[in-house]
Amino acid sequence: MPQDKNHSFDVIVVGSGASGGWVCKRLAEAGQKVALLEAGRPQSDKNFTEHKPAFELKYRNKAPELIRNTRPIQINFAVCNEYTYDWFVNDLEEPYTTPADKPFNWMGRLRITGGRTNVWGRVSLRFSDGDFKAASLDGFGENWPLAYKDIEPYYDLVEKYVGIAGSTEGLEHLPDGQFQPPVPLTCQETLFRNRVKEKLGRTVMSSRTANLTKPINGRGPCHFCGPCERGCMTHSYFNSAFTTVPDALVTGNCTLISNAMAYKVLMDAGRNRARGVLYIDRNSRQAREIHARVVILCAQSQESVRILLNSATPQYSNGLANSSGVLGHYLTAHVRSGGGSGEFPAFGAKPSLGGPRKPLGIYIARFRNLPNSPPYKKFLRGFGYEGESSTEFNWEAPGFGDAYKKGLLAPRTSIHITGFGEVLPRWDNFVELDPAVKDVYGIPVLKIHMSDGENERAMIQDMGESAGEMLEAAGAKNIRTYAHPSAPRWALHEAGIARMGADPKKSVLNQFQQTHDIKNLFVMDASGFTSNPCQNPTLTIMALCVRSCDYLMSELKRNAI
Repeated sequence: MPQDKNHSFDVIVVGSGASGGWVCKRLAEAGQKVALLEAGRPQSDKNFTEHKPAFELKYRNKAPELIRNTRPIQINFAVCNEYTYDWFVNDLEEPYTTPADKPFNWMGRLRITGGRTNVWGRVSLRFSDGDFKAASLDGFGENWPLAYKDIEPYYDLVEKYVGIAGSTEGLEHLPDGQFQPPVPLTCQETLFRNRVKEKLGRTVMSSRTANLTKPINGRGPCHFCGPCERGCMTHSYFNSAFTTVPDALVTGNCTLISNAMAYKVLMDAGRNRARGVLYIDRNSRQAREIHARVVILCAQSQESVRILLNSATPQYSNGLANSSGVLGHYLTAHVRSGGGSGEFPAFGAKPSLGGPRKPLGIYIARFRNLPNSPPYKKFLRGFGYEGESSTEFNWEAPGFGDAYKKGLLAPRTSIHITGFGEVLPRWDNFVELDPAVKDVYGIPVLKIHMSDGENERAMIQDMGESAGEMLEAAGAKNIRTYAHPSAPRWALHEAGIARMGADPKKSVLNQFQQTHDIKNLFVMDASGFTSNPCQNPTLTIMALCVRSCDYLMSELKRNAI
């Protein structure tokens, strides 16, 4: 079998997204020789189309069925469109399966350098000590094997490099960070914030977003052009394709191997050590091997666990590093199917098709089951809201001619808020290999089992009711609320299926994301989360992996790995 013999590597990293980029940067800058396996092609500024009008596209971005022909799942993610669809996986070539009664949309599967950081929502929130120790507070599940103080300096480090715009709020359950100036609120958002605080005591803030408001490291501040998911020529939002990965490559210590579909981790069974990775070249469809002293999976939760399951050996017959038997179990993703909207005064705002568009709007901090407060009786844990205001033309205005034109220009200003809630980690939400299905590269695919439990259903109902309560308190008109079952559309925040823990009998990884069973094998994406708090996970993914890299380097120095 062909092997990559042109380089001698210390570390193999699988995946170039939020965690993979940071691993490569941290290790390469420390002198480690790193091979970065990326399943997609290289990303480039020439692919960015944030300033390109739809009329310059072949189908004017009005032919979704053409995209649906090859990406019937990915197109359900709103940012997969004619501008960007070729960044996403072809669902027909790389399928997955689900039980007939448990539909699940596995969206945001990218095949390009940077992974999901090309199209992510950029909400960047810290977890609190109450999140890491939630099991001690309400008795459900397991505590994380670390505390806030362990990760706090790494939050600081990551935020300063990434550039997080936000405001300090002094909330124990949503810690403040190293912020750039916040993105300003609109008049409607300011009104909403003030009245919700005054009448309900809840905190509404400018979204903490990975969009620059001040230049750093040669990256310019956001100029409010709008469609961040189509790339950014000024590099104003965080994308590992033009931040951490180039930093790693410029050292000369990191080699990017594109179009490399990781299949399995290769083992030295006699020494119980990972010795490399078997991957399939997407272009030639040929299998290749690459070897190194350490293997780190950062491929995204389901993809990393798929690799471990496909790496089964006689010693680890139900998946590599799975002596505990929990690999693949406790799948979580945020529920996001409750919320609401309402109309507000325009305050002089005028609709425009070409005006400035803020990258993000508001965030409403969690207000259920807070530390040092009585427990909420209907469910455990809690949720926050993401939202924004908008001023639109009245396209449904009545009349014809001058009357229609006048009605069209009458602004329709509204605020929309969507809840994002914690899913309790449950054994019966899990992934496994489907023995009957392989992708076009011959790699067995996942079968995903995911459903809402009673806790999630109660939480979603409260999301809708609380949204209406806040909109009413703010004086909104024509309020509309919703509370729907999640399936098949959870948030793209999957986590927990190679969970961390202090007890090797109940977890896959230790607090440094090192597998309990194989000392030179790490998994540094969200699959290691012990629970999945309602805050968006990406900032914590990055902070954890930088911490784990520092641990890895200390272990390498003392020859403990």
